[in-house]
Amino acid sequence: MDQFADKFADFLETQAQKVRSLTVDRLDRLNIVVALGIIAAVLTFVALTLLSIALFRIVATYVTSPGAYAIFGGIFVIAGAFAWTRRKPKQETDNG
Repeated sequence: MDQFADKFADFLETQAQKVRSLTVDRLDRLNIVVALGIIAAVLTFVALTLLSIALFRIVATYVTSPGAYAIFGGIFVIAGAFAWTRRKPKQETDNG
């Protein structure tokens, strides 16, 4: 009878480990990936913000401050016009 109890305890432990490996361990890896992804996104955003400020100040030293605003504004207008030409118009559906 002692053997049965030991085998049953081992069986329960094996099943618990299997369930844990299918659920908790996967979620643990997912949590790590999500956390590192958020950190990478924040660091990238901060780096791009500081880079754009530095680029603006460099341009402003060679031209006046209003000139730098005009240059950057022109770049954004051209980028917006390009994005506008690349958009997909909505498909008209006939309902009725």
